[in-house]
Amino acid sequence: MTLRELLRDTAKKLFTVSGESAPAEARELVSFALGRRIGFSDGGIEADEGRIKTLSELVERRLAHEPLQYIIGEWDLMGLTFDVTPDVLIPRQDTETLCAAAEGFIRERGFGSLLDLCTGSGCVGISLAKRMGLGETVLADISEAALAVAAKNAKKHGVPARTVQSDLFSALGGEKFDIITVNPPYIPSSEVDKLDEEVRQEPRLALDGGEDGLDFYRRIAEEYAEHLSENGVLLTEIGFDQGESVPAIFGKNAAVRLFRDDNGKPRVVAAEPAKGGANG
Repeated sequence: MTLRELLRDTAKKLFTVSGESAPAEARELVSFALGRRIGFSDGGIEADEGRIKTLSELVERRLAHEPLQYIIGEWDLMGLTFDVTPDVLIPRQDTETLCAAAEGFIRERGFGSLLDLCTGSGCVGISLAKRMGLGETVLADISEAALAVAAKNAKKHGVPARTVQSDLFSALGGEKFDIITVNPPYIPSSEVDKLDEEVRQEPRLALDGGEDGLDFYRRIAEEYAEHLSENGVLLTEIGFDQGESVPAIFGKNAAVRLFRDDNGKPRVVAAEPAKGGANG
């Protein structure tokens, strides 16, 4: 069987779980099974029987709704490739809105230090540190397993980040940072079990935001100002339907700004502690 035929056959099998993404996923799985990326000129090459067997096993895992990213063990964010395991959330394009907004503040204000809370794979903090040349980067998460993945990714990309096991700010003492980024759990508890089967295989610890999905925002709003340098800013990802509720939480004691994603949906809130005690 040629690679062209193998790609076509794999995409056909994957359609039931992947829909229109089946051809792209087929290319990812075939490439992974072969151990190299497939070029468009490779279509006529005959596939090795051993590799075909490996591919068949990968396809069966995908048909059982295992996320593609966990099968191949990596995924991209901001042009960088990160190792991912079932211990961390899968990087998503939505989160690039958070990164882009953070880059704007870093560039505008000359920020040099970053704290990335709920870091998971470390994709946000590492992307920013790598792309913006930050001097100090701290990756914090309550999950020891997630921090192991983040540390591996930091080493992979040559970022001298420090990892800290912490329930939000609990283990950070009096440390202050120019910018704090966070992609917290924000799915209401009652909705988590209704998510797509693939999403439910991601760590619940990183999805469940409490009864109304806002628990972590309330906790962060109470403490973040103590960990910001003068003129510092916190940026947090939010759910598409939280464009009013989260700004309201932070706006009690801060100036807030809302950023929208490429589809025009609310996606990021930036908060700066109000100076002189005035509300933003």
